[in-house]
Amino acid sequence: MEVLALYNYWVVIFLMMTGFYVVIASGNLVKKIIGINLFQASVFILYISIGKVSGGAAPILREAVQAYSNPLPHVLILTAIVVGVATTALGLALVVRIKEAYGTAEEDDIHRQDESL
Repeated sequence: MEVLALYNYWVVIFLMMTGFYVVIASGNLVKKIIGINLFQASVFILYISIGKVSGGAAPILREAVQAYSNPLPHVLILTAIVVGVATTALGLALVVRIKEAYGTAEEDDIHRQDESL
């Protein structure tokens, strides 16, 4: 199998590493949330890619169908998307409260203010 034929897995690796880098390298809390969302999107793409069966049909019993695709990974990802949106909203709401309390969304500045108290 050719390496380029598996482009969706290369996209997963790129998004995963980009999201991981943003979370580790950035001190801004909003950027960290964006990095977590990138990482999460890569996991969604991975599960959807794994769940697809080449030549598979919908799991409805019909004659002349040899292979069926499993709908469970797709259903799980729909649930994960809803949970991800809720988690992102909660994280952003917390960042707004932190910004109101500390006057900044930079992690280093928040630590400095806590140490000076």
